[in-house]
Amino acid sequence: MSNISPLDNRYKKYVSELNEYFSEQALMKFRLYVEINYLIFLLQHRALKNIVSLDKKDQQKLEKIYSNFDQKEYNEVKRIEAKTKHDVSAVIQYLSKKVENNISKALVPWVHFGLTSEDINGAAYSLMIKEAVRSSLLKTLEKLSGALKKLVSQNKDFPMLALTHGQPATTTTLGKEMAVFHARLSRQIEQLKKHELLAKFSGATGTLAAHKVAFPKETWVSFSEKFIKTLGLKNNPITTQIEPNDSLAELLQNIIRINNILTDMSVDIWLYIERNIFIQKNKPSEVGSSAMPHKTNPIAFENAEGNLELANAGLGFLSSRLCRSRLQRDLSGSTLFRNIGTNFAHSLLAYKNIINGLERIKPNKNQADTELENNWGILAEAIQTILRKNGDGNAYEKIKKITRGTGLDKEKYLAVVNDLNISEEDRAVLLCLTPSTYLGEIEKILKEY
Repeated sequence: MSNISPLDNRYKKYVSELNEYFSEQALMKFRLYVEINYLIFLLQHRALKNIVSLDKKDQQKLEKIYSNFDQKEYNEVKRIEAKTKHDVSAVIQYLSKKVENNISKALVPWVHFGLTSEDINGAAYSLMIKEAVRSSLLKTLEKLSGALKKLVSQNKDFPMLALTHGQPATTTTLGKEMAVFHARLSRQIEQLKKHELLAKFSGATGTLAAHKVAFPKETWVSFSEKFIKTLGLKNNPITTQIEPNDSLAELLQNIIRINNILTDMSVDIWLYIERNIFIQKNKPSEVGSSAMPHKTNPIAFENAEGNLELANAGLGFLSSRLCRSRLQRDLSGSTLFRNIGTNFAHSLLAYKNIINGLERIKPNKNQADTELENNWGILAEAIQTILRKNGDGNAYEKIKKITRGTGLDKEKYLAVVNDLNISEEDRAVLLCLTPSTYLGEIEKILKEY
């Protein structure tokens, strides 16, 4: 294939669902949707009741213009745009022609009445993004979250060695480590679900001047607010020609945080696979290397990491740049908006890779047990804490001299404990302790799993 972006060839089958929201045809269709719904809402306003009317049948005809908008109709808009060199004007001309030919010439003057292109563009993009998040990103993220929660539940009692700075630290469970990511992800998903995108419908410079001069007795601010609400968006009454995109930036930053969490998790899982804590299920037909037949690479998590970082580079730029405009408006934002879908696609591709990766890993109990058994020194924290409890002000330094840089096996550990100047009750606690049972209150921490 001759496409430049791998999203349109190599990865197309994984992200093509976003075409419904971010293709050029989708943009035209969403613009048309906003124009038609605005026309219907306007024609129902009391100011026009003695001027023009719209019956139920004509309203249905208007709605069909949108629902029947296919490749052929899109091509017609593009033919008009080739002459106008203005995409929104092409939609307006297309709709006006449809209205004149199929409904009534009397309705044509009310198409795009009192509006500026950015009233249409801003609402259309907000709707596109809202639907893409709801129907695609959130749906996939919830599936990912469910797979991750299952992994937590299955392994919450699976003890393993925790590392800090890459060195043996104390005991944790595999489920607890995965629960950290699940809890972080769940919080961000909930914020994404609740997020409201803003829009404006207030004319050339945000004053509703054209509406007011035409119908001075009407309150058009209320009209604008009510119309935007019918679209499922929230009104921003104080704007320039454009809605400032702060709410969009907040949404993009929300996705950036999600992607950062999942990048962090992908790297950790990669490291667990490297440590052999996770084993990947083998697929006989797959090849891990052109030279080394034995290899099974963690490609799902590597692919996810790359796509998440690529997405965040774009989303970070967009969330900053889209909030800035020269005075009322300049055209630099136009091409930027058209690239939001690309970054959503890289995110979606990563989410799907992680889901596939999670389905292919299973914990390796033998490896986890071996690591713990070889690291009795991680109980040094417990020893020095008990010494402190028994009034030893030099507990840390004392145990540091015994354990730092030297191996500590079970026999040496027991010898150290038996030599401590502590109560017999505390000695009994330490003598019963093993690397695999030094788990604190993980059971209570994970009670929701």
